[in-house]
This record gives sequence, structure tokens and C-alpha cells, in this order.
Amino acid sequence: MPLPILPYFSKEPVCKKISLVGQVLIPFVAGKTKSEDITKYSTTAFFEVNLDYTSAEIDEDTIEQLLALYNKGVSKVFAPVRVAEEIKSRIPNARLVYKVSTTAEAAGVKNAAVAITETPSSPEAVQPFARAGVYVFVSRKLDSGSISGWAKSAATIVIDSSLITTEYEHPAAGKTPLIEYIVAGLRTDRPDGLYTTVAVNAEHQALGVAYSSKQSIAEAFRRKAGVYQSRTRGLWVKGLTSGNTQELYRVDSDCDGDAIQFVVEQKGAGFCHKDTSTCFGQLPGLSNLETVLRERVANAPEGSYTKRLLNNRKMLDSKIREEADELIDANTKSEIAWEAADLFYFAMVKCAKNGVSLADIEKNLEAKSLRVTRRQGNAKPKYVAETEEHDREKQQKAEKEAEKKAELEIDPEAPIVLKRVDADTASAEEVAACLKRPIHTSKDIMSLVTPIVERVKSEGDKALLDLTQKFDHVSLKTPMMSAPFAESSMQITDDVRRAIDIAFENVRKFHEAQLRKGVMKVETCPGVVCSRFARPIERVGCYVPGGTAVLPSTSLMLSVPALVAGCKDIIFASPPGKDGKLTPEVVYVAHKVGAKGIVMAGGAQAVAAMAYGTQTIPKCDKIMGPGNQFVTAAKMLVSNDSAAMCAIDMPAGPSEVLVVADQFADTDFVASDLLSQAEHGVDSQVLCIAVNMPKSKLDELDRAVDSQARRLPRVAIVRKCIAHSTTLQVKTYAEAFEMANRYAPEHLILQIKDAEKWVDSVNNAGSVFVGAYSPESCGDYASGTNHTLPTYGYARMYSGVNTATFQKFITSQVVTPEGLKSIGKATMDLAAVEGLDAHRNAVKIRMEKLGLYPPSN
Repeated sequence: MPLPILPYFSKEPVCKKISLVGQVLIPFVAGKTKSEDITKYSTTAFFEVNLDYTSAEIDEDTIEQLLALYNKGVSKVFAPVRVAEEIKSRIPNARLVYKVSTTAEAAGVKNAAVAITETPSSPEAVQPFARAGVYVFVSRKLDSGSISGWAKSAATIVIDSSLITTEYEHPAAGKTPLIEYIVAGLRTDRPDGLYTTVAVNAEHQALGVAYSSKQSIAEAFRRKAGVYQSRTRGLWVKGLTSGNTQELYRVDSDCDGDAIQFVVEQKGAGFCHKDTSTCFGQLPGLSNLETVLRERVANAPEGSYTKRLLNNRKMLDSKIREEADELIDANTKSEIAWEAADLFYFAMVKCAKNGVSLADIEKNLEAKSLRVTRRQGNAKPKYVAETEEHDREKQQKAEKEAEKKAELEIDPEAPIVLKRVDADTASAEEVAACLKRPIHTSKDIMSLVTPIVERVKSEGDKALLDLTQKFDHVSLKTPMMSAPFAESSMQITDDVRRAIDIAFENVRKFHEAQLRKGVMKVETCPGVVCSRFARPIERVGCYVPGGTAVLPSTSLMLSVPALVAGCKDIIFASPPGKDGKLTPEVVYVAHKVGAKGIVMAGGAQAVAAMAYGTQTIPKCDKIMGPGNQFVTAAKMLVSNDSAAMCAIDMPAGPSEVLVVADQFADTDFVASDLLSQAEHGVDSQVLCIAVNMPKSKLDELDRAVDSQARRLPRVAIVRKCIAHSTTLQVKTYAEAFEMANRYAPEHLILQIKDAEKWVDSVNNAGSVFVGAYSPESCGDYASGTNHTLPTYGYARMYSGVNTATFQKFITSQVVTPEGLKSIGKATMDLAAVEGLDAHRNAVKIRMEKLGLYPPSN
């Protein structure tokens, strides 16, 4: 400890008095001493507080109070041994002092500081405890000899503040001048007996060097001001004539006791007689800025920029937000330094305006560094969502710029063709690369999606409206369009209406054929009948994406099976257009299936709204539908959250097609099937496996792809998709189907001779399109099969959406006495093996009443 004395305040401490010696000890009373009270005892960022815990009883509430005090910046707790043992695992050992009565008790404390409450007979008695730290309580006035002895020992004297005084010439009876304790711990080798003194400000920046004597230090304590000893003029009260006064905060000594430090608040022009803030020139950096801003707060002329900032709160707050955003966007060292400096400037203007000093800020930093319980430290969901959206917009901007640059570099006359790989001559790695999908950085996506989902979960409609404004740039009054739907919201042409009606009927027929009616019953053994029956999921959410193409067909594929299954409530979700309206075809389908309403939102926020429900949107039991990576991530997130209690249909990725074609295929047909998927997006996957196809046929296919692609309105998207797509040449059909099953495509198209006989070779695919006249487009719209299919290889383990997707299956069993005779003993034996006696007893008690137990041999 810098000084050999630690004042102990048995009553309410006097802040200005105790700050002079840096550290103090104040009493702690369980339930009364509050953490917020500690801050009022501190006058500088370097002021420390120690607590004395005197009670022998401690409970969890008291421990929590102690931890709260630590978190406010308290440096140490003095505690009885038993209490110290209870709390030592919760706090750093260096911040705990074991409170004992005698040196004998102190000997029992290992590797920890001790405080001895009964004054030992001599300073030498505490020497064995010096390494870990030792404090000695003194409850009586000491003579100068005793003070000197203790000051030169390893101990810190803990003395009741009522026994000391800053008055040194005429101290009250029973009191010892504070200066006696201070000089007892100092030494000097100067002939004049003065002590080298460094004056520093509250940020510990050196203002200058002076000299002190016993008298000048005592006078500094009495005045609570900077008082020094001039070698030529005697006692020197700083600023007495110049007005550049100092308020004394505290006095410390160095580790050897041969130099002292005054921590002061410098008033006026500065410390130096040359009117500079220090004897080494002006204070640098933030301290200099603080000085300037303080002067501006008092004297800034009207119309100046700083005056405008001080007078206009919105302007100042806006500048702080602006500079914070610019710091976030800065990348290089020079950019970060520049933007951080701007942010510091405007932040300090706000501080100066409100009388907050750098010392106040550092005091808070010091307190936070002393915390013993650590917060998780995560940003609030609102700011996480804003940051993630900012990053997303930044990324999108960068991607668009990269796309523009790439487009400029693309030769518009270059052919739009798939690259070729011959499996017969390529390496296994090259073939595997053709069947490999792009890696999705799910961790990054999930970090973007989680705050969005959490915000909708906690804020409901408000969050949904805010996010729709942010992401879709549409301002809505309500996020839910409830049934019945206005005629004006589903104005479509007669041709489109007729097309939807035809598709609706075909999808209904195919999915109604899948509907299992009645109850499946099986008598597994005599007297044991097991049953299985279906029940509809009561409330389902159908997500209909927007994006690069509006997909009203998806609304059919999701809602019609739900209608067939008998779902009580069908909820749609689809993002509104720029005009704030929904796609009329989607509204028409919602009307046909009797949907309860449509969530007017897209992305992760729509999924969250259906999963958790909001003030206007009912919570759904299961969510179905395709979407981008954010929708997929949100679906995965809510399905894993037990608080949501919400299932999903399947994971999903970008749309994909694999066409198996041979030399008998029509290359125009093959090209059209490839392009029908390529136009979905640049991340769509297009793959052609060419079976024993000659080079002339492959060239013909390339020409067909190029010719058709150039005539498409979405040719820019198609060109980028085809650029990373492949024609993989193989010799046999067996090879083709082995690769197709390995890839497990969303759409598998068979344009080969005798295509139907090869369907039995398909093990992994979302949906199969068999023969030259079965384009994938028919399945997407009107054939009757469902187009919501597993992608990204999930066809290995998931089915596409079907009627069963909207049902759950319940089993039941009826066991008669005859049945119990058949399976009772087997049940009891298996329960005994698992050690579940209550299970065994439930059978045994029945068999006993039937006279079936014990079993006959």
C-alpha cells in the first residue's frame, strides 16, 4: 500500500476528508450498505474503497450484496475467516483480507492477506505475514515512537478516523495529526529534508515537480489544496497569487517512500508559471481537448460550431451516431484512427456539456475493471439486428458492385454453355467436384437471423412492421391481412384464374389420393390389436417467397395439401410489393383454400411471426415452404427452440436440377429443362449427365443452351448460373444413376431411351420427370405433384411436401386378457432388465388378478 495508514470509518465517512489518503475502510452492514452508496465516497477515478464485514453470519443474499460492492469498484473485503472461506471461490484472492483476532490465528491463514484486530505487542510480531499482506487494527492514539515503528514495519495501520485530524498545530484532545502517520513512512536523503513531489492530474498525467516538507504536506491536508515547500520562498500555496489553484484529491508515496505524489484538480491556466497546463508543455490529446471544451462551454461565441453542438441536442446526438457508423465502416489503420478521433471529439462535447470529466470516465472504467461478476456483454437485440442489417446491406452493395464489375468483364458474345467433364478421363476428385454443392456458411447466416427472430419474438407486430419497412421498404399499418379478402386484392386475368383453377384441381386430386382414410389395424398376436390413424395438424403456416421471382404456384403446393389433410387453420406469409400490396394470385389461392389470413412479410421475420405468434398473427404448429438462406436458417432456428413448439417441413437450399440425357434425347428439350432451373437465381445448380453422348451431340446441346438462353428476359441470371454448371460425360446408364443417387437432386429429369424402366434405379430424388414430354415445369405448376421438394442433398432423407406433411399419425392398442397372457411375461421380463419396477408391476398386478401369475412352467 502506498501509505502506511488506512483510516477506518466506524460512522458515515466524510468524502472530502477520506479522499486525501486514497484508501479507506468503511463498515458493511448486511441489508443496509448498498452498492450505489459506494460511488458517493469516491472523488477521483483512483479512489479505492475497502469494506469491513464484521458479522459472523452470512447468507447468499449477503454474498450477493458483497459481490455488488466489488462490482462498483471496491478493492478489498475484510471478512472473518469462516466468511472469507465461503466467498473466496467467488472473488480474486488478492481482493480478500482474512480478519483474525491474534497473530496466532493469523498463522493459520495461508497465502492470503490478514487483518489483526487486536494490536500485537510489537511491529516485529507481524513480520511473518508480510509477504501476503498484513493490516493491524489500532483502537487507541499512538505516540510518535509507536507510529514510526509501525510505519517502518510491513504492516498497514488501520486506525479509527476519529483518532486522526488534519489540524496539525493545535489538534483536539485524543487526536493525532494525520501528517504524523504520513511522514513516518517517508524518507529523504536531501540535506534540506524535503521530499520530491510529483503533481499529477486525475488522469495521472504529470503536471510538474515540486518539493514538500512535513509542514507543507500538513497544510495541504488542512486546506485540501496544493501546498508545497519552495526552496527559496518557504511555504508555497499554489495559485494563491496567480489564481491557478489546485484542489487536492489524494496523496500517495512511491514504493520506497522517498517520493510522494499529489493527485490534484488544476484550476486556471495551468500548473506552470508560464501559463501552460504542465511544466513540460501543454497536456496532450484528450486532456487538452477537455480543457478546450470546458472553456468553450463557458465562453463559446454564438454561431460557432461548438456552440451549435452544445445548444442542439439532436444535432450532437446525430453526429455521435454518424461518427460511430463511420468508425464501424472504417477498415485501414489510418481510417480507424481518423474516425475514432471524430467520435471521441463529439462524445467529449456531450460530456463537457453535462459536466462529465475524463476523470469521471476513468473512474467508471476503473470500477468496471474491478468487477468480479461478468456480464455476458452481448449487445441488445435491437443493435445486433441493426448491425447485422448494416453488414448485410454493405455486403449486398459490395456484391452488386462486384456483379457490375463482372458484367463489364463478361463478353456478351461469349457462348452460354456448361463446362464439360469426362468422367472416364477425369480424376475422382474432379468428378466429385461436379457433384458438390456450394458450402453455406450457416454460422454467419444464423448470426444475422437470430437477432431478427428474437426481436419478433419479444416485440411482436411492432418488430414485424419495422423489419418490413427496413427490408422490403414498405410502410404498413398492420402486418396481417385477415380473411375474408377484398375482391380488389385478387384482381387477376381470366386466363390466370383458369390456370390456377386447373392446377388447384390436379394438385387436390393427387394429394387426396395420398390421404389415408379410416384406421389401420393389425392383430400382432392373439388378443393384441394395434392401430394407427391420422389427424390433421391444426394450424399450419405456408411461406410463399418473393425475391427474384414471385411464386404464386408455391401457395398452391402448400395450401391445397393442407386443405385436403383437413387442417383447421391455414396461414399464408408472403412479402408485399413496393406498393404495399400482396401478389393478387397468392391472395386468390388463399381465398380458394379458406386461409385465415396472410402475414404481409417475408424472410426470417415472417417465419418468426408464424412460429411464435404476435398480437395479430396466430401461432402456427408447423411451417412449410421454400425460401432463401435466411428463411431456411430461421426455420431451422425456430424448430430447435422448445419455446416455439413449431415443426418445419424440411431444410432447403437453392433450386437444382439434374438431367440424365443420352444420344436419343432431343437437345432442345434438354436445354430447355436446364434453363428452366438456371433462371431461378445465380446460386441455382444445373447438372447434365450425358450417357454415351458423342461430341457432335454435346456440341448440339451447347448450341441449344446458348440459343435459348439469349432469348430469355432473365439472361443475365442464366449466364451466371450456367457459368458454374457442368455437363458430366459417362459411358453407361448405371454410372449415370450411381452419380444421380449420390447427388440426390431436387428435380431429376430422365431424357433417355426407355426412361420408365429406369425409375426403379432412382433411390434419392425429390421428384422424377420421366421421358421427353415430362418437363419439370409441369410439376412446378399443374401436373398435380408437389414442387416443394428437398434440396441440397436432403432428398437422401426427406420427402417433398405431401398430404402426410400436414398430418400426424397416432397409434393405439387394445390388449385383452388373452393378449395379456400372450405378451405379459415378455413385458415384465424386459422391464426387469431395464430396472423399471413400476412398469413391471403395472403388468404383474393385472396378471395376478387374472390368475396368470406366477406363470406356469
